[in-house]
Amino acid sequence: MLSSGTVTRIEHQGREIYIVGTAHVSPKSVVEVERVIAEVRPDTVCVELDQGRHDALVDESRWRKLDLFQIIRQKKVLYLLANLALSAYQKKIGESLGVKPGAELLAAVRSADAVGAKLVLADRDIQATLKRTWHRLGFWNKSKLISGLIAAPFSMEELGEEQIEALKDRDTISEMLDELAKMMPDLKEPLIDERDLYLMSSVVEAPGQKLVVVVGAGHVRGMLANVETQVDRKRLSQLPPPSRVGTIVGWAIPIMILVAFWFGWQKHQTESLIQMARAWILPTSIGCGLFTLAAFAHPLTILAGMLAAPLTTLNPLIGAGMVTALVEAWVRKPTVEDCEGIPEAITKPKLWLKNRATRVLLVFVLSNLGASIGMFISTTWVLSLLR
Repeated sequence: MLSSGTVTRIEHQGREIYIVGTAHVSPKSVVEVERVIAEVRPDTVCVELDQGRHDALVDESRWRKLDLFQIIRQKKVLYLLANLALSAYQKKIGESLGVKPGAELLAAVRSADAVGAKLVLADRDIQATLKRTWHRLGFWNKSKLISGLIAAPFSMEELGEEQIEALKDRDTISEMLDELAKMMPDLKEPLIDERDLYLMSSVVEAPGQKLVVVVGAGHVRGMLANVETQVDRKRLSQLPPPSRVGTIVGWAIPIMILVAFWFGWQKHQTESLIQMARAWILPTSIGCGLFTLAAFAHPLTILAGMLAAPLTTLNPLIGAGMVTALVEAWVRKPTVEDCEGIPEAITKPKLWLKNRATRVLLVFVLSNLGASIGMFISTTWVLSLLR
């Protein structure tokens, strides 16, 4: 009964391992996971989750506990947005099929408890995956990825159940990953290949003689190819150091501007210094203010952004968006209801401004964008005054 195109049985060091390849938004995957665990009655169930995603999956009240102030202070807004965009993409598919994204993983967690099996969270921490992925991408690939994530929830065509089920076919998944490797190899390695290694290593080291492994179908081929591979999971979880190039570029403009101010002072004294100050303050302040206004931010938030932008653009360690987002969150005071509504609001542009929590996120992004555009205009203007 276990013979299936989506269930692979292997023997390793005298143990039985059943790998169930699923589609994360498929109702059939939920049924299949429950069936396999009930029939095998394993000692251990390994799932494609880390602790954070497990807690989010089993705790339906997690959005009530969202602390926007902490997310902003810890500079995790972009990671939150990436997670939301990916979740929104899966959610939109799942809605048409009447199943929540990750329902098969939740079914695995509950089924493991029902049969008395040990649960192993086999995947790498999502923050490590996102940071290692982001670190590997160049500027243009980062731009493509961000635009793709933003557009995905709104531009996706409606898919039928048969099309979703086709995603579980190994050959289809393999072809998709092969294409991904050709188009953006820097994305595939940390997002897929490293996790294949991490997942299989976790499975091999999991306790028990009989195991059921529940993972997305796209990981199955890579995991099977690495059953005997020795893996240092600690190394694969290390966060990448800050890019030297990024650090140099980040400080290059502020240093260049300060040097320009010094030369201007030496050449024309007070008159030149005033002109340069005007050339730096006006574009950064106006750029940040206009883009913050475009997010329909509170007037105090707009004023705070305009005052902060000339200073934050000279300091790569803090962005104008951090200031405006904190002020907006303080003024608007997102409620528990707003936080709970984030997953819904992220898929509908008209709700972005109505939901005070997503408005804070929008203010963060647009303020930074406006300040950055203003900074490049200011840099050109200041340097032109040295002629």
